Amino acid sequence: MAKYSIVVPFHNEEENVTALYDRLKDVMEQVGDPFELLFIDDGSRDRTYRLLEEIAAVDSRVLVIKLRRNFGQTSALAAGFDHANGDFVIAMDGDLQHDPAEIPQFLAKLEEGYDVVSGWRSQRGDNFVLRRIPSRAANWLMARLSGVDIHDFGTTFKAYRREVIQSIPLYGQMHRFIPALASWYGATICEVPISNPARVYGKSHYGISRTFRVFFDLLTIRFLLKYLTRPLHFFGSFGALSMLTGGGIALWLLLLKITQGGHVLQAHGPMFVIAGVLILAGIQVMGIGLLGELQVRHFHSGSSRAPYAVERMVRLRSSEESMQA
Repeated sequence: MAKYSIVVPFHNEEENVTALYDRLKDVMEQVGDPFELLFIDDGSRDRTYRLLEEIAAVDSRVLVIKLRRNFGQTSALAAGFDHANGDFVIAMDGDLQHDPAEIPQFLAKLEEGYDVVSGWRSQRGDNFVLRRIPSRAANWLMARLSGVDIHDFGTTFKAYRREVIQSIPLYGQMHRFIPALASWYGATICEVPISNPARVYGKSHYGISRTFRVFFDLLTIRFLLKYLTRPLHFFGSFGALSMLTGGGIALWLLLLKITQGGHVLQAHGPMFVIAGVLILAGIQVMGIGLLGELQVRHFHSGSSRAPYAVERMVRLRSSEESMQA
């Protein structure tokens, strides 16, 4: 049984696959405890999967998971986490911008008792305007909105206790918010500084457009952290306020009709429309809250779906497993 599971998603990284495997193997063999390497091919169109398959054919500690198409980094990580058997799980990118030699410092923090150890790119060498400024702004907002005081949410280079990471549902682009979601479950979190070497081979899959998507995700994570198990409290507040306002206007118009008579509809026609819209909108928003409560019950029923589809898995059987078989 492996003590450590290293999860690495790949997407069109044929130039980096073999070098990363060699460096990971050397580092983990020096650590000395049993480990496994989970390599996820996220719909690559180059020779990435073929190289991973060749590695798995000679090393029984390697499990290769080929996804049917490019589902995205979050789903690829979820596939790796779901199949990890180690007590501790380390996630990193497959582009050699994460140095495997830094893994022992993550493991040391896990051994101290932390549940999540996050990498911190304290000295970044990428473009200041297009990458560093948007990243700093997004990380500052994430820290404020989530209440998790770390400097770098964006890096994949993190380590987890398996029971913590496997209890967090991942979908969309939620991998960058894992520390925030873990804090909701009561996990203890720390960070360690990591290097950020420039990419040597291949093309980066990130651009300025990702920054704008992050800001929308911030709204999602804020809502999830505060109203994950009680969505009716959020929608119900707006719904009740809308219905009360519309009802108050309608009551005022009724009193005018009773006390003054005349054609109130002709004199205050727009107010009739506003009152009706507010009441109907309040009912609809309240209904959304009730539907959200049903979704929460469905989530806690344990019938969640995986956000990925596996085409095949490749692993060489060790000699011990062959003898047992």
